[in-house]
Amino acid sequence: MFLEIVTPEAILFSSEIDAVSVPGVNGEFQMLDNHAPIVSVLKEGIIKIHVHSQSHLKLDDLHGKLEQHTDDDKILTLAINSGTLELNDNKAIILAD
Repeated sequence: MFLEIVTPEAILFSSEIDAVSVPGVNGEFQMLDNHAPIVSVLKEGIIKIHVHSQSHLKLDDLHGKLEQHTDDDKILTLAINSGTLELNDNKAIILAD
């Protein structure tokens, strides 16, 4: 699936991924390939991005808010204050604050 994370300042992440876990207002949930379409409000918490490999990713100053998970180098984390998620046809867009 393809994930794009956008803030008012910049596009923080844009790449193919294996899965993503997000902090929904009713609890954390995970989406995989071919997940049913969904729109959700996100609360303060951590987005966990599961990638197959980090070899194609740029983790530079612009993307500095993304961090590698301490236990697994195939998981990137991003702290958000709130946001909105839309997933349709294996493309997820997160508008984050």
